[in-house]
Amino acid sequence: MSTVGIDQETLGDAVKYLLLIYHNQKSREAWAGYTQQRRAAGVRAHVDLVNDLAAAGRLVASEALAEPEAGRRVTVRDGRVNTTDGPYAEVKEYLAGFYLIDCDDSAQAVEYAARIPEAALGLVEVRPVHSDRTASVAAR
Repeated sequence: MSTVGIDQETLGDAVKYLLLIYHNQKSREAWAGYTQQRRAAGVRAHVDLVNDLAAAGRLVASEALAEPEAGRRVTVRDGRVNTTDGPYAEVKEYLAGFYLIDCDDSAQAVEYAARIPEAALGLVEVRPVHSDRTASVAAR
């Protein structure tokens, strides 16, 4: 996987973190009720975060995901591949997007996650990405 703007000498022992952005029915209703100005501010917050992460050489990838209705669930049973089209009624929250970033530690990852507008609704999760470097840094 290639990285965008990553200077490994500068980052040293940086660890990759995945910032997972979730949506739910409540957040979708809130977004629908926002004024155009408030929506623009939310989009601007994401653009500013992407720009800041890229300028700092910490952005690996960032994407918004399609709505759950566009997804397909894949299962394998007895060697047979089965697919089910979305949406999935049992899902209360769904993954709406992500940032994959390089950070010095989890505290720094949390600082970046707090800048994601959805964090105000409690819908951002920070997870370290497993790698040999992650294990060695976490052991410190």
